[in-house]
Amino acid sequence: MHRSPPANLAGRRTAHGSLVTDSPAATRAVGRALGAAADPGAVLALIGPLGAGKTQLAKGVADGLGVTSVVNSPTFILMNEHAGRLRLFHIDAYRLAEPDEAAAAGLFDERQAFGVSVIEWAERLADELPDERLEIVIEPDATRHDRRTLRWTAMGVGHARLADDAFSDGSRLR
Repeated sequence: MHRSPPANLAGRRTAHGSLVTDSPAATRAVGRALGAAADPGAVLALIGPLGAGKTQLAKGVADGLGVTSVVNSPTFILMNEHAGRLRLFHIDAYRLAEPDEAAAAGLFDERQAFGVSVIEWAERLADELPDERLEIVIEPDATRHDRRTLRWTAMGVGHARLADDAFSDGSRLR
């Protein structure tokens, strides 16, 4: 796994970075580090094409939160909720035609302030996404099947702190 040098993110409202994983297990390890470092109200907005590794990352977040139930993509039911150190709200926006369908479907509510929300296909929610979030774009490598570049943008101090906590200590990414 390769990553860009960590930045001192304390007090910053927006922060950026990237890292490269070379296997599904490494992508899950990134998610595990995020889940372990997450505080209540964390929102992880995952963006990437079909097969990019969004669900692997979500499974890693679940592992880091201590979720013991099976975590699969909730494509046909839009959201699954799992118990762990914090509740995991795993949302899949793939089937939504318009961003406002998320509100109509009840995908966001006050319970999520006490848990961690992982949103697959987050780009389909546009302005319905919270202003403060950790957005992660997953880009598969066209020449190496298991290699992924994860480019992240943390919006808000809490999410910048989450990125710093999860990504600055390379030992957490194993």
